[in-house]
Amino acid sequence: MHRHQNVSLRALFAVVYATSVSSVYFALGVVAHHANGLTPEVFIAAGLFFQLTAMTYAEGASLHPERGGSAVFARYAFNELVSFVAGWALVLDYTILVAVAALTAPAYLSVFWPTLGGGTAQIVAALVVIAVVSVDNFTGVSARQLRQRIMIAGVDLTLQAIVIVLGLALVFHGSHLTQSVHFGTAPSLSDLAFAFPVAVIAFTGLESAANLAGEVSTTPRQVRRLVGTGSAAIVIVFVGIAVVGVGVLPVHDGLTALGRSHIRAPLLGVVESFRPVWVADVLKYALGVTGALVLTAAAGGAMLGVSRVGHSLATNRQIPSVVGRLSGRYGTPWVVIAAAAVIAALLTVPHNLDLLVGIYAFGALVAFTIAHVSVVTMRFREPDRAPEYQVPLSVSFRGARVPLPAVLGAFLAVAGWVALIAFHHGARYVGVGWMLAGVLLYVVYRRVQHKPLLRRVTIPERALRHERPAAEYGSILVPILGTALDDHIVQTAGRLAGERRDELSEQGATIEAIWVFEIPLSLQLDAPLPESRISAARTALKRAKQVGEAYDGVEVATATVRARRTGQAIVTEAKRRGVELIVLAAEEPSGIRGGGLLGGRPLESYGGEVTEYVVSKAPCRVIITAPPPDRRDRPGRGGRERGADGSVAMHQEVEHGSVLVVFDADHYVPAVMATAARIADRRRRGIYVLVTISVPASSPLEASMPEARSSAETALDEAKLLAGSRRVGGRWEQVRAGQTGRLIVDTAKAIRAGAIVMPMPASGSFGRTLEMVLRERPCRVIIESIPRGAERQTVKV
Repeated sequence: MHRHQNVSLRALFAVVYATSVSSVYFALGVVAHHANGLTPEVFIAAGLFFQLTAMTYAEGASLHPERGGSAVFARYAFNELVSFVAGWALVLDYTILVAVAALTAPAYLSVFWPTLGGGTAQIVAALVVIAVVSVDNFTGVSARQLRQRIMIAGVDLTLQAIVIVLGLALVFHGSHLTQSVHFGTAPSLSDLAFAFPVAVIAFTGLESAANLAGEVSTTPRQVRRLVGTGSAAIVIVFVGIAVVGVGVLPVHDGLTALGRSHIRAPLLGVVESFRPVWVADVLKYALGVTGALVLTAAAGGAMLGVSRVGHSLATNRQIPSVVGRLSGRYGTPWVVIAAAAVIAALLTVPHNLDLLVGIYAFGALVAFTIAHVSVVTMRFREPDRAPEYQVPLSVSFRGARVPLPAVLGAFLAVAGWVALIAFHHGARYVGVGWMLAGVLLYVVYRRVQHKPLLRRVTIPERALRHERPAAEYGSILVPILGTALDDHIVQTAGRLAGERRDELSEQGATIEAIWVFEIPLSLQLDAPLPESRISAARTALKRAKQVGEAYDGVEVATATVRARRTGQAIVTEAKRRGVELIVLAAEEPSGIRGGGLLGGRPLESYGGEVTEYVVSKAPCRVIITAPPPDRRDRPGRGGRERGADGSVAMHQEVEHGSVLVVFDADHYVPAVMATAARIADRRRRGIYVLVTISVPASSPLEASMPEARSSAETALDEAKLLAGSRRVGGRWEQVRAGQTGRLIVDTAKAIRAGAIVMPMPASGSFGRTLEMVLRERPCRVIIESIPRGAERQTVKV
């Protein structure tokens, strides 16, 4: 999705730090507003929870290093529905973090321009931050940007340490921590119950780190260092800043200035109270810069989280695939990024930080709860797996080692979540409403797509690109035969090459039409040829030029070639000219050995010697095309009946279409779908996809073949997605191996197909199915061969 690279331990820590410590820049004020003098104690409790959660995420990511964090853990521990709930909560979290970080960053820059501290100017600046991080994530996160985040994290960590040390040394008063605490009233139990979950949101950087799983080049020892020392550093910063903040700005009349006048930029309020004044000024301006940078980096990290979780949800068919559409140029989920940017922008308008932070905490605790419970469950479901990191302090229970820290973490997360529901209106209504709407979307989408609710169904990443299938070719080689078939093969080439226009050039695609003079060994290659043969070649090439250039943007170049063998000449010319495609005519069967159009085999074979030679030796794709028969017998509307021998098991009713595309369930070839889409474009008609499942003779035709059916459904889904906006129908069918050709022919007649498009078998030779289709074809047939070594996708679920 984003630019592929291995992520170092330092970069991983930078992502966790930027996303986590950024929260101190806004969460400190909200927590202090509710916890007052007990703010440090709340952060200490949250720090304990963070340590527990860090260990859980380290084990989960070691077990299944995939993008998605807690959603991935839930997939392997439970099912797709629970996985979706975790992922949907993360989408909410990351989107709100983008809004909160973008809204808070201008407040820290207000030390240079006070207007940014509120009003329209702050909102405009927040929108600029959202736009910058959106564009940054749309173009892809590079190694250089990760290095920049490492530098920002290092500078900020140093500055936070300076603030803590100077605060304790210059202006701290320990009595301020206790003199205003009246437990139960100031703060109240309900305020404390809300303050703890808000403090916990500081540690959602764990999800950002888990989203980089599989791209991290670390050892088990380094993971333990990150979980231990790295986590401790983050907790020390939070607790230290909270201690200094309450010590410098104590509670008066039940409130602290941290939660009132300085709620939007609490760290600025802390350092402004330092003495001497010059120290306060230096730190104030330094925090203004670093705060804005850290918050912008956090917004970028949150947008990265949205894009990765959204991509994961789309590839696992948990949300409509159109939402996970990838940019053709950058490979990033631009629809997800754009939607998150719009929602985040709307969330900045109300200026209600308390509301946003409460909803943020709701989503975080849902994800944390699922993560803890999932890791405990995987200890039972996957007892034989040995991850690089395991949560310590485990006890034996019913044959498994249960990690006590994960159990305690799950209990604390559930308690915090219940407290939020009880004491925060935003979490109760907005958070719960978001989750219910998501579950409804998931259930409806899965039902409409005829997909199971609890089982995993994936779609390959390339299907999310929704690019126009690349079936346009810059150069196509067409051997001319001097028969009535010439018009047909040139027209096929023209359909594939037509309308190719470069923005800076008027030159379009080129068809290289060649005539091969096959010279017998008894003559020299440059021996004079009869005038009749030369005249026939010129006439055929002239006709090919006229037919080909009837297509927009197509230029036809003609040439004659002398060779001993036609097949070798075609392959040699293809290599010399660097063409992207060769178009051949399917050879009609001949009873004469060596006869046929291009050296056909004897009797009933459509794959002549020249055809098989070109297919096996060509450096590019080869399309073999057969024209429609002179008389087209087409049935009326409706499906066909099952044969008397029960040769075909119908999956669903046949639909009408004009281009029939056929795949085997185990081999999906994207290039064939691209060719079909190109032909359908020229005809302005739809596409019908038929995926066949071969049933062994030893099994009943209706035998349950779940793996093959899953592969067929995946191939069908991807084919439909790659067709873009074209009208596409399709089905899969179980069929006996010897009846596949009959199924294809009958389906083409039933849907009144104008063309049948099929891949050449992986063996590279014509088989019973192709021979059957060519012999009884009711329409044009196009067979595409992929060069050896090129991609032939094997569908896996």
